[in-house]
Amino acid sequence: MTPFIAPRRWASPLIASVATAAVLSGVLWAQYSREAWPFTPREPASAVNTDEDMESMAPSASGTKAIRVPVEIAPTTLQEFGIRVEVVRRESLTQTVRTVATVVPDESRISQVHTRVAGWIEQLDVNTTGEMVRAGQPLARIFSQELLASQTEYLAVRKATTASGITSAVVASGRTRLTVLGMTAADIDEIEQTGEPTRLVIVVAPRSGVVLERGVTVGTSVDPSTTLLTIADLSRIWILAEVPEASIPTIRIGMPVQLDFPASGRAAFAGRVDFLYPTLTERTRTLRVRISAPNPSGALRPGLYGTVAFETAGPSVMTVPRDAVVDTGLQQHVFVATSDRFEPREVTLGLQLADRVEIRAGLQDGERIVAAGVFLLDSESRLRATGGAGGHGGHGSAAAPQKTPPVAAKDPHAGHRE
Repeated sequence: MTPFIAPRRWASPLIASVATAAVLSGVLWAQYSREAWPFTPREPASAVNTDEDMESMAPSASGTKAIRVPVEIAPTTLQEFGIRVEVVRRESLTQTVRTVATVVPDESRISQVHTRVAGWIEQLDVNTTGEMVRAGQPLARIFSQELLASQTEYLAVRKATTASGITSAVVASGRTRLTVLGMTAADIDEIEQTGEPTRLVIVVAPRSGVVLERGVTVGTSVDPSTTLLTIADLSRIWILAEVPEASIPTIRIGMPVQLDFPASGRAAFAGRVDFLYPTLTERTRTLRVRISAPNPSGALRPGLYGTVAFETAGPSVMTVPRDAVVDTGLQQHVFVATSDRFEPREVTLGLQLADRVEIRAGLQDGERIVAAGVFLLDSESRLRATGGAGGHGGHGSAAAPQKTPPVAAKDPHAGHRE
């Protein structure tokens, strides 16, 4: 006889759980195959977009979507929004480039004083840097054995030729030698009259000006290579301006400039560009520009700082007000007005000035753009692009009705399933 085996208590719940899981998996798979995973979030139904709206939301050149749509606003509400429309026009842009400037001596008016003989400084007539001197004024007195010997030889030859009554070429040669050694015609005439050589040679100023540098003192041994003094005529000076690298193409020789040096006590004055240096200053990445200016009173002292303003007139270009452009960081656009409709349009910018900006692409002459109130209009455009039409008081056109979701077909066997 076969023994009776009682069914285990856990068998029935296990079978029921397996069956339930299988049915649930089948339902979820069918749902996923027809539409989507039921817990995947779906985009809410929005207003029906026209072809122009879809074009405004198309990917831009930068690869990102310009989530803005055209906006229709009644004429009566334009003033309430503060919207002002302006016609796109062309104009010649005048740009002002303002840079730092420094006063320096005119290099063509600087003289270095040297002696033509070797010797020792026995007396200095100018002892202070910055002292004013006049052309021909004595600067220093030098004792030179070479010059003393040449004078003695010249006087001896001249005396010998005078006694014999014959004019010798040696005398003329000796006189020339003394001139080469730095003696003037008056100095030579003086030693001919006295018959005695001059012990010291006098060095005189070659021009009137200011002593910029003094390189010797009393007792200094000098030769023709030694710079005794540096003298600069400051009645006309140079002004050096540092122009930024980006503004270099607008600067040219002969263009007018405005110069201002408040610390000099002199009123602002006009000038012209004299010279553009061929290389840039590597440390500051600027181009040095030179302006020459008169300085009769000496108020413009070397080393003085000031400003130079370059007025540059560019070609005729298409411009709009700076406030008309909305810059998202990835693209720039303006709102074009067509009747009561304002459409966002991407533009390419060029030269940007204080109150206007150049438009290189995206607009045409004669088109009307929003010049004021653009940010409120841009906010309305973005709001409607996300499905919130009429968000600012409902002044625009109403949004189109949302699409009605399709109704699922009725299953004839739905009520007979167990």
